[in-house]
Amino acid sequence: MASNVAVTGNAGSGADGDAPRRNRPKYSKFTQQELPACKPILTPKWVVSVFFLVGIVFVPVGVVSLLAARDVVEIIDRYDHACVPPNMTHNKLGYIRNETISKDCTRTLRVKKDMKQPIFVYYQLDNFYQNHRRYVKSRNDAQLRDYKKANQTTSCEPERFTADGKPIVPCGLIAWSLFNDTYSFTRGNENLTVDKKDISWKSDREHKFAKNVYPSNFQNGALIGGKMLNASIPLSEQEDLIVWMRTAALPTFRKLYGRISVDLKVNDTIIVKLSNNYNTYSFGGKKKLVLSTATWLGGRNEFLGFAYLIVGGLCIFLAFAFTLLYVIKPRKLGDHNYLSWNRHPSGR
Repeated sequence: MASNVAVTGNAGSGADGDAPRRNRPKYSKFTQQELPACKPILTPKWVVSVFFLVGIVFVPVGVVSLLAARDVVEIIDRYDHACVPPNMTHNKLGYIRNETISKDCTRTLRVKKDMKQPIFVYYQLDNFYQNHRRYVKSRNDAQLRDYKKANQTTSCEPERFTADGKPIVPCGLIAWSLFNDTYSFTRGNENLTVDKKDISWKSDREHKFAKNVYPSNFQNGALIGGKMLNASIPLSEQEDLIVWMRTAALPTFRKLYGRISVDLKVNDTIIVKLSNNYNTYSFGGKKKLVLSTATWLGGRNEFLGFAYLIVGGLCIFLAFAFTLLYVIKPRKLGDHNYLSWNRHPSGR
């Protein structure tokens, strides 16, 4: 014990050599960076092997993903132009803003390939920038999840209060612009029921929208933005609103409208009765109705498959290139002649 104290005292002595240092950190291998570590040497054989391995794994995964995506059956119908009356095609804004003109429209869809249930019904909007900074900020999350803060409308400009100063619930531009087109489907004499339950994320229903917060003074201004909300239903059960308020990152997006739990056979004719209410004409947007199946990988998305194929193919190409370079112009491992300070000036 005495020797240990003496060593410590000598190591931490000050100018007089007597006072030990008291701020010396406790020794550990972690703080002194003495933990065991693996430092692999990237030899040409290792690099080529890794590239080959990545390529061999990625290419089959890409092929499988691409085949799965192409097994998805979709029916896409753009109806925003088709549902405008012939005498109003030159004035689409006048048509959509005129409440006396009927917005009902009938579309006919033909099934080109068997579609297994569940069949997902989406609406697709093009050229709609839900990711705009001012649009995304125009909401108050505390108001949506806490009934005690239902009157809190901070950051909801310009949809905070009604003309007589009453707070709007839910406030903000996102809720105000809620999509309000509706669809109903028939096949022959059979009505195809659209199930709208659990179309939103469970985490959103349970944590972002309260069960005891109800719409109040919503769409009560001079300018109506979109769908009306039932004031007797809490926000946690207003699933169309919940789906809409999960804003999209890109200007072209799809949002789930519901599910059809019936198989559709090839050459079936589906009659769609829709209400063309949502105004996309003022900003040059497009509206499309999408019926889609799903696979184990989800809906149609060929990007993932192409990404795996491209990365895997690039790795295999680089493996062959490095192998060819190593065979044609080999380089001795650890040759210090390649160091910059060992090179001859004339060879630079």
